[in-house]
Amino acid sequence: MTEQRMTFRTAAPQVFRAVLALDAAAKQGLDPVLAELIQIRTAQINRCAYCIGYHTRDARKAGETEQRIFQLSAWEESRLYTERERAALALTDAVTLLPHGVSDEVYAAAARLFPEPELAQLIALILTANAWNRINVTCRTEPDAH
Repeated sequence: MTEQRMTFRTAAPQVFRAVLALDAAAKQGLDPVLAELIQIRTAQINRCAYCIGYHTRDARKAGETEQRIFQLSAWEESRLYTERERAALALTDAVTLLPHGVSDEVYAAAARLFPEPELAQLIALILTANAWNRINVTCRTEPDAH
């Protein structure tokens, strides 16, 4: 592992607080377990070790099982996720990767299962998770040892 480049929270405290506020606002009204699954999945795609560890711990605290956490990287092949979770994870993958945008199919599946205000919160959470990943990967934020 390479050395951490900077401690973002002390280098840019106003930005750090703003992202924290956005993160809190994005989670409002969302199921805490679903929120953690989305954040873990985003971190897996972005290869953010810090966020994978952080949100895995939070998912366990929220009641998520080890088996579902372990299978999250292959969620499309797993039968452990509900239809809503699968739609949210498909949207997470599409928004995070964005090679061809978010397809009408992926968006429609999520829109069918999440009322518009909840869907907007879901999109905001994916956006925020990606922001955290990009900060932590760029700064090489070291994962917690626990």
